[in-house]
Amino acid sequence: MKEYKMRRGEYLEERIPDMEASVKDYFGPITDTEEYKGSDLFVIGEPDNPVFEKVVAGTVEYSGKKDKLAVEFYERDPTELGPDELEAAADAVDAKNDFLLEATGRDAKSRRDSLKRSVEDDPDHDVDA
Repeated sequence: MKEYKMRRGEYLEERIPDMEASVKDYFGPITDTEEYKGSDLFVIGEPDNPVFEKVVAGTVEYSGKKDKLAVEFYERDPTELGPDELEAAADAVDAKNDFLLEATGRDAKSRRDSLKRSVEDDPDHDVDA
């Protein structure tokens, strides 16, 4: 499960006031919920895009800190996809990136840069390995 933080001064509930509706719009009907760090996330068991096997997304609430977006994309093996489904792969990438951009206000490059910084700042990360 990956967690994404918002840009400085922004809050997830302001960017996406109705997380359930946004998740449905991007990925398909919600089939279940899954508990993660004390928060219920939405599970899309049969996503609209055939590239995804399952999508889990939602808000993780932290006491005294800003909420974060938690997302896990389960994708099918590309070798199992037919020609029509392979064409949907570009749409799957767009859906992921558009959802994450709407939620976090960060494009793919700034999300990668932020992830690199968090790893560099992690005292448990061994850079000599």
